[in-house]
Amino acid sequence: MNKKDDKVRVSRNTIKTGKRLLGYVTRRFKLQFIAVFICIIISSIASISVSLSLKFLLDDYIIPLIGKKTPDFSELYMALTVLGTIFLMGILASFIYTRLMVYIGQGVLKEVRDDMFEHMQKLPIRYFDQNTNGSIMSLYTNDTDTLRQMINQSIPQVLMSSITIVVTFISMVALSPLLTILAVVMIFVLIFVTKKIGGNSGKYFLRQQIALADVTGFVEERMNGQRVIKVFNHERVSEEEFDRLNEQLYDSAANANTFANMMGPIIGNIGNLQFVLTAVLGGFLSVAGVGGITLGVMASYLQFTKSFTQPFMQVAQQFNSIVMALAGAERIFNMIDEEPEVDEGYVTLVNARRDEDGNIVECKERTGMWAWKHPHKAEGTVTYTELKGDVRFFDMTFGYTDEKMVLHDVTLYAKPGQKLAFVGSTGAGKTTITNLINRFYDVQDGKIRYDGININKIKKADLRRSLGIVLQDTHLFTGTIMENIRYGKLDATDEEVYEAARLAHADQFIRMLPDGYNTRLSGDGEELSQGQRQLLAIARAAVANPPVLILDEATSSIDTRTESIVQQGMDNLMKGRTVFVIAHRLSTIRNSDAIMVLEHGRIIERGDHKDLIAQKGTYYQLYTGKLELS
Repeated sequence: MNKKDDKVRVSRNTIKTGKRLLGYVTRRFKLQFIAVFICIIISSIASISVSLSLKFLLDDYIIPLIGKKTPDFSELYMALTVLGTIFLMGILASFIYTRLMVYIGQGVLKEVRDDMFEHMQKLPIRYFDQNTNGSIMSLYTNDTDTLRQMINQSIPQVLMSSITIVVTFISMVALSPLLTILAVVMIFVLIFVTKKIGGNSGKYFLRQQIALADVTGFVEERMNGQRVIKVFNHERVSEEEFDRLNEQLYDSAANANTFANMMGPIIGNIGNLQFVLTAVLGGFLSVAGVGGITLGVMASYLQFTKSFTQPFMQVAQQFNSIVMALAGAERIFNMIDEEPEVDEGYVTLVNARRDEDGNIVECKERTGMWAWKHPHKAEGTVTYTELKGDVRFFDMTFGYTDEKMVLHDVTLYAKPGQKLAFVGSTGAGKTTITNLINRFYDVQDGKIRYDGININKIKKADLRRSLGIVLQDTHLFTGTIMENIRYGKLDATDEEVYEAARLAHADQFIRMLPDGYNTRLSGDGEELSQGQRQLLAIARAAVANPPVLILDEATSSIDTRTESIVQQGMDNLMKGRTVFVIAHRLSTIRNSDAIMVLEHGRIIERGDHKDLIAQKGTYYQLYTGKLELS
């Protein structure tokens, strides 16, 4: 794409983004915006009346009084009173529209952030894999802040300036059509300069916002990994990488602000040139007696000349904020326009019970029994299947990209209540299998059936409601311990939370904390040890009471002594459930009903502990220490 095409693309995107952003203003704040517009008109007219009043004051009131022995100032006082009233109305109008724009600006930002966060909840996991946390956070902070500045300051100023230009031009035509010809010529010069400089500025401001997001993401990542950086003496390399990103931000910001800051002085000098030319031309016409130019007309017109270029100056001063805001808005709208997670499922999870004939029927109250509600549109019927936790993979192939497959022809089954374990080196595909059960990703080929139903037919929210997950990387939210455990089941009673904590063997350490279950956590629970955080994650899964449980290195962060305690709770939690376990410590999976050994995305061995030991294959070598997991 050449430079000309790039400028055209930036221009079209800017116009499209501006219209979309204006839609946020007019959709909810239409009446307030109309009131702002009216107040700006009043304020502009009041401001322009200063210049226009010079002609009437000089020609009609002041000059006629010169030379009189007993001048009558009553008419002059009356004119000044009227002029003062107009000024007061202008001040009041300015106060009203300034307050209204603050209200509109904050309201628009709230709607934008609401739309962003609401849409973010619908985005697939793939989006978060491809974008850093810092880059996404930059949308909520840096980019939305540019919108605030534009809506609160720039939009009112641009409207005020535009109205001032129109009213001033009309007044100039009324005062002297001949002198206005010069003003029209200068208008074309001003438009050409604004378009030329503004196009380059907009391109670099967009690059600046992208570079700023990269810097924010890098800093956020390095803050989280500060211990690792220090342990491996990586400070110097981190500094060099930051310097490179910061240099890119510097280049784009310097170019953007250079073009934006050039505009003000250039327009100011053009305005000064127009003032001089107008004075010379007006003086010549006045002496020649052409156009009826009087001293009052000349004084007013020269004042209008300053008033005419001043709005262009004001727009130039706001141009920086406008272009930055539009660049930020474009990034925000790009996120909002990201394709949401596709969910074509129609099978839902409902509370159920058996009637007198033993048939499954749906009910509103909790019964402890769940069923899949499966509507059949062709027949117009609905069938119910009891949720038992029967999960089966059939010839399943998957890759995060089409170019590189991670799993190949995986076939396995887990009957209700069975415990399946996955063993293999890093990258073998263990975690990927559990991600597919959750439908974080969809398979390229093959099928996964849950209680005999293809999981593509099950609504994702209902599918995930039937699963409990404990991940290796525990995440705790800002709030109390009670609230963090209850995250697994929002309507859980206090007693259910206590029972879940006891089941996970977390109750003892929680009660030893100063505020017990009401202890507030922050910073991902940094007040607790890694093992304690893991226990809370296990308790969170326990309170959900799901029929299927996924444990992805659930005890990897717990010491051996604590692990033996937790394992008892885990065994209680796993009773009667279908469980998928990923573990590096093979001692924790000895009692599994089946163990799958994966290598390069394929199942190379399967069986229970005794069978695999007897085979003396890869699992035997791992268990006896002759081969280590990488």
